This record gives sequence, structure tokens and C-alpha cells, in this order.
Amino acid sequence: MQLLLENIREMVMTEERQVRWSAGARMARMNSIKNAFLLIRDEMIYDFGPMAEMARITPEADTLVEVDCTGRLVFPAWCDSHTHIVYAGSREMEFTGRIQGLTYQEIANRGGGILNSAKLLHETSEEELFHQSYRRVQEMIRMGTGAMEIKSGYGLNTADELKMLRVIRRLRQASPVCIRATFLGAHAVPERFRGNSRGYVDEIINEMIPVVAAEELADYIDVFCETGYFSPEDTERILMAGMKHGLKPKIHANEMGFSGGVQVGVKYGALSVDHLEYLGDEELALLKGSETMPTLLPGASFFLGMPYAPARQLIDAGLPIALASDFNPGSSPSGNMPLVGSIACLQQKLLPAEAIQAMTINGAYAMGISDRLGSIARGKIANLFITNEIPNVDYFFYSYGSHLIDTVILNGEFYPFSED
Repeated sequence: MQLLLENIREMVMTEERQVRWSAGARMARMNSIKNAFLLIRDEMIYDFGPMAEMARITPEADTLVEVDCTGRLVFPAWCDSHTHIVYAGSREMEFTGRIQGLTYQEIANRGGGILNSAKLLHETSEEELFHQSYRRVQEMIRMGTGAMEIKSGYGLNTADELKMLRVIRRLRQASPVCIRATFLGAHAVPERFRGNSRGYVDEIINEMIPVVAAEELADYIDVFCETGYFSPEDTERILMAGMKHGLKPKIHANEMGFSGGVQVGVKYGALSVDHLEYLGDEELALLKGSETMPTLLPGASFFLGMPYAPARQLIDAGLPIALASDFNPGSSPSGNMPLVGSIACLQQKLLPAEAIQAMTINGAYAMGISDRLGSIARGKIANLFITNEIPNVDYFFYSYGSHLIDTVILNGEFYPFSED
């Protein structure tokens, strides 16, 4: 099938020459074409440009579907590089406590938090876990997400971590979005290892990682490197074991304080270090000399009332940033990437162009897929969305809370796909 999008008011994130990421001052200079066309052939972006140049293309008429995009904008689909959407049930029972001022750690100490999710997941069948998670994937697609990373980490034992990763594999097979899987066995120390975190690290290294690798269930390995969870030394041991089995590192770092996670991530060539609410000169200098993507999760700061990561400081230092939803039941129960962009603009003072690049090409880089997704470029997969009639790019994040996406295209086809 061929799709020809015509009369596009503005087509954003276009590239004549593909790039891996956008950084520093470049993030404010987003390429776009007004009054544009876009030709999709099979699942790929074949050609695009101003309407005045559309005569150069010769689509095959018998398979052509023409779409009039008058008054509408076309974006590359969001690339959400940090989610925890394979979970059981929900944790709204903690919500009142948060409103009353309980901290993340205080809720965990009362039996809530990650350990509560681990208990619920243990009691939920793989089939039910898949169906709950698949509904979340569909919800995210409708809000414009075309690629997502999904972590394990609510199992905290070998059987349940594998159950999560097998559900992620099923989601990959059943869904049109691009999904990357991350093994996060080191998300918290389970009750059976209370006071013996080293014993749990040994279990992750000696029991979990070899099975995850043998079944090819994960692309990446992650560690929650924070005080009270996993130390930099724990993190190094786990990352080295994962890397020996072909798992590339990604790290939760500096959410609750200066954890040392950035230092470990850069040392081991992590694809991304995520959260970064606490950053100093040392972390900035290390990141500037690396190929590790700083990934910020404003939805978690919004929901928890925590400090926001210093997005402006990172960009002004010449660094790239990615934005992701952190969709999870405890600290960011939403996969609404347009809302993430609005929060980043309003609370972290990103320009709309910076937010868009952080949610597309830089998010794609943080999943290792920026050669295929994250921008509108010839030869890339056609994962896009078409807005309702809106006046310009700025309006998209200005009108926070409004559903402005009319049509989602994944792999060159309209979503939802027909059943036959």
C-alpha cells in the first residue's frame, strides 16, 4: 500500500540527512516544512517536500491512498524510552498518602511501593498480565507513541521476572509498535533478602541474567542505583554480568540524590541514564564526554511533587536530553507523552521544538533505534501521527490536556488496523 499525505499545514522533524540525536542549541532549531506532502511506500517513508515539488513523485495509482491534511500537522510518532507498563492492578490506595505528604520512601516502608507491585504481580497470571499491559500499549498508541521501552522489575524473583519479560515478548508480537525490552531485576531488594542485598545481587547475576540471555528476552539491563536500593558497587557488578551476556546498560540514576549512577553509567557506556533530578558539575562533565543520553521523566516529578531534572542546564551545557513517560503504577501512572511535553515546557522551561526533539529523535537514540525511527527521513519506518486542525506547533503543548491527535500511522498503515 502507498499513502500520500497532501496539503500538510506543517510537517515537523524532517531530515534530509539522518542524525543520531540533537543536542544543545541545535534542539531549538527543529526542521519543518510548511504546506508539505509525504509519500509512504509499504512501511517506509519514500519521499517528502513542499507541495510545489510534489509533481516529481510517481506513486503507483492502483495502490495509492490519498489523505488531505489541510490545516493539520504531521509529527513522527513519540519514542517513549522509559516505561514500566507490565504491571498488575494499580496503586491508587497510595494516592491519598502522597497528597498528605508521605514520601516515596515512607510509602515503601509501609508496605507500598515496588514491593506492593511485586506482590500483585506474583498473584496475577501471565495471561491476565498480558491483557492488562496490552490495553496500556493501545492507550499509548492512541496518544501518538510509536515506540516504547518496557522494563521488568516487579517480579524480584527469577520466575516472576521471566514472566514479565515473556509478557513483553508477547506484546512485541501482538502490537504494531516498536518495543524494546529491559531486564530490571535490580529494581528493589525483596523482603526475603532484607539486610542481605548482596545475596540478591548474587541471585540476579548467577540465576536471572543467564536465563534472560539464553531465552533472548531482553535488549538492555537496568539497575535502580539509589541509596537504600542498589549501590554503585552493586550496579557495576550487575552491569558487568549483563554485558557479558550481550545486554547493553541503561540506569536509573540520581532520582533521590547524588547516587553515583551517572558515573557508573558513563563508565560502562550506558545507552541512557534516567531521572537525573540531582546533577552537579561532575555529572555534567562526564555526560559531555560520553555517548550516554540523559533521559528526564517529568511525569514522575509532577506526580510525586519532587524536584524537576535541570533540563535547561543540560541543554545549555551542549548536551542532548530525551523525555519519557516513566509510565508505572506508583510514581507516574500515565503514558500521555503530549502531557509530558507540556509539563517539560511549563516546569522545565523547554521550548516546544526542544521538547519535540527530546520525545522523538533523542528518545529513539535512548532505545538504540534512531536509525529507523524518531524523525521524518527517507528510508525510515513510517511511524507518524496527524493532528486535528491546529494553528501551529506551539499550540500542541500550549493546549495541554486536549486530545489533538486525529490519526496514527504505524509501519505505513493506519491504526487501528483491520482484523483481516
